[in-house]
Amino acid sequence: MTSSDNIFQRYAGCLLAGAVGDALGGAVEFLSSAEIDKKFGERGITDYTESYGGIGKITDDTQMTLFTAEGLIRAYIRQNEKGICDISSVVSHAYQRWLTTQRRNNSNLNVSMDGWLSSQDALFAQRAPGNTCLTALETMSHFGEFAVNDSKGCGGIMRVAPVALASTWYQTEQPALWAFETAMELCALTHGHPTGQLAGGFFAAFLTLLLNGESKAKALEKSTLLLQQYDRHQEVLLAVLNAAKLADQTPGSRNALPQLGEGWVAEEALAISLYCALSTEDTEEAIILAVNHSGDSDSTGSITGNIMGLLNGADSIPSRWMEELELREVIKTMATDMIDLPRCYHNMWDKYPGH
Repeated sequence: MTSSDNIFQRYAGCLLAGAVGDALGGAVEFLSSAEIDKKFGERGITDYTESYGGIGKITDDTQMTLFTAEGLIRAYIRQNEKGICDISSVVSHAYQRWLTTQRRNNSNLNVSMDGWLSSQDALFAQRAPGNTCLTALETMSHFGEFAVNDSKGCGGIMRVAPVALASTWYQTEQPALWAFETAMELCALTHGHPTGQLAGGFFAAFLTLLLNGESKAKALEKSTLLLQQYDRHQEVLLAVLNAAKLADQTPGSRNALPQLGEGWVAEEALAISLYCALSTEDTEEAIILAVNHSGDSDSTGSITGNIMGLLNGADSIPSRWMEELELREVIKTMATDMIDLPRCYHNMWDKYPGH
């Protein structure tokens, strides 16, 4: 495999496996573990089932992940073409485009629906978008304004995987630190509680370290050291330590998942996903484990998929999941554009206008 093939495998794997976990978990997001077992058997859901009017349908998790990627691309283009850019402001404009796809709007802002991503009709589907994200974006007074709520829901962490992929664009000696702080800012656009932001920062740093060749254990160690530099890190730190301990003592157990919570809040979604990723080297096994619990199954499936797809590549995703995945080609195109951006940004303004 050539170096370029390997890079595509990891970028596309991260985004595609995240979408697969999202689509698989979306069908059982509001079911208890007992209800999942009754409907699908003792192993739980292992294949797509009818949800949101079809098979393999993504939710708001993947929608917002794509708009995060779009915003990051636009920010890079703007910085290089205009010489000035605030990443949070440009990404928040991308989130406002997502808000518009959800039949909502912000009367305070002049939102531009230009560019390639907003032309994808399938993104206009409403798939149980989070109230915190909707409200924060609807009330934002200017692009880049941080939310003033006290939410630590998982609606921030579930969308920031592209930050890790974007870290390769910047010539920085500490890419994991850049990813940590950038992801925190992007989470802060909708979630005001430090835990909701720090969990997102940890996740982006963890992925960045994996992307740069660290093992899961080493990436966990280094991300934990970064986390401890920030005030009010205790909730996230405890969640991470509990996930690592449980994966070491009782790996791959559905019965162990409730010890980490249900995933509705950021530190629990992070803990469940880390546990699933640390429990196995197999992408399919990790994602199946991540969605079969009484909680936010699409978000834990998505976050776990991001990790395993980045580690194992797009080819590690079972073909039966890939074939029916909604927006599969759009996600592949986004991965390719993120890879090509540093050498091709001069020619990408029409596709990703820098605002």
